Amino acid sequence: MDSIDLKIIAALKKNAKQNTKEIASKVGLSVSPTFQRIKKLENQKIIKGYVAVIDQKKLGTGIIAFCQISISKHSKEVIDIFKNVIQDIDEVLECNHVSGSFDFLLKIAVTDMDHYHNVVVEKLTSVDGVLNIQSNFVIEKSKDEYLS
Repeated sequence: MDSIDLKIIAALKKNAKQNTKEIASKVGLSVSPTFQRIKKLENQKIIKGYVAVIDQKKLGTGIIAFCQISISKHSKEVIDIFKNVIQDIDEVLECNHVSGSFDFLLKIAVTDMDHYHNVVVEKLTSVDGVLNIQSNFVIEKSKDEYLS
């Protein structure tokens, strides 16, 4: 990767819907080499995909919680079970296996505290190996990389 690739990535991070001509003008190349570079970045899985950034409040799921999950045993089996079950919980926006005083950090979006309670009691605590759940709720987001 060179500085032009980094400029292409920066342009796509700000707006992935812009066309190749717009990106080319921002990075100082013509359309064809810009297109080839984007394809190369995609083929190398540096660009893994394109997504829509959703306003959770407008969807009615504006309460965001970060859940710190501790598991009972640090075995491959328990970790894999947890990661697989989490894939089917729609409210979980992100799941990160982390180091430190807990094992997983989840980002969860819900409609209200009753909905959150249901996610914790009905979905998370029912996963084999979950030992402890601690929650932190977002009061205000002051930076969003995707909306800068």
